[in-house]
Amino acid sequence: MLPAPAYPRGLAARVHVVATRPDVRRRGYARAVVSALLDHLAHVEQVTQFELHSSVEAAPLYRELGFAGSPALMRMTRLNEPAAASTSESASAWMPPELYAATVPKTTAFACMYFTNEDNRPVQLHSVYSPAHPWQPVGGTMDLGERPWETAVRECREETDLTPPGPLRLLATVFGLPGAEWPYSTIGCVFDGGRLTAEQIRGIALSPQEPDEVRVLPLAEWKALMPPRDFARLSAVESARRTGEAAYFGTWDWGNK
Repeated sequence: MLPAPAYPRGLAARVHVVATRPDVRRRGYARAVVSALLDHLAHVEQVTQFELHSSVEAAPLYRELGFAGSPALMRMTRLNEPAAASTSESASAWMPPELYAATVPKTTAFACMYFTNEDNRPVQLHSVYSPAHPWQPVGGTMDLGERPWETAVRECREETDLTPPGPLRLLATVFGLPGAEWPYSTIGCVFDGGRLTAEQIRGIALSPQEPDEVRVLPLAEWKALMPPRDFARLSAVESARRTGEAAYFGTWDWGNK
C-alpha cells in the first residue's frame, strides 16, 4: 500500500490463524508466539499496521497485546519511535481520523418506545426474527443519520402504525458488551411512549415483516416469557416510569442469558 502516517513504509500485516492444540492450551504459548511474531514484523520488517480476526474467547489476549476493535476485525498500529520515548508518548502518536476510527470498538445503537395500558401493564411485541429475545418493546436499530428519538418514532410507526405523542421523555439508557450472539457492543435509548387505551391497543396494526403478536401483561407475568436479562431491563424501565428517575441499565450483555 502507499505510505501513510500510520505505515510510513507502506507495510501492513494480517495474522490469519493462531491455533493451539487443546491439550496444551492456557500455558501462554499463543501469547509468546504472537508476541514474537509482532516484534519481528515491527522491528525487523518495519511493519507498523496489524490486523486480525479473532474469536470472542481470544479477543482479551489480543487487546492485551495492543489490538483494538471487535473480534470481527481487530487492528493495531505500532510506530517505531526512539528507545527513550515513554509508553504514554508512543500511545499518543497521531493517526489520521479514518485510521484511528478503525481501531476503536464498534457499537450498534437502537431506540425503543415503552408503552403500557391504562393500568400500567407493559405492552410488548413478539419478535419473528430473534428467538433469543422473543418479547421486545416497540423499537429497533438506528439507521444511518438518525437521532435516537427519530429512530424510536420511525420504528413505532413501522411496527404498530402508532405515532407517539411528543415530546419524548427518556426513561432508560441500555448498554451491553459483545458476545457470541453479536460481535459489537450495543447501546440504546428507551423513551416513554405513554399509556395506551384499550381501543388503541386493539387498533395496533402489526408489520407483517416484523412482530406477529402484541400482548399486555402485568410486569411479573413477563418474567416467565423472556430471558433474565430482558426481564431485568424491562423492570428497570418500569421503575424509571414509576419513579420519574431515568435508569442506566449497563449489563444487557450479549454473553448473558
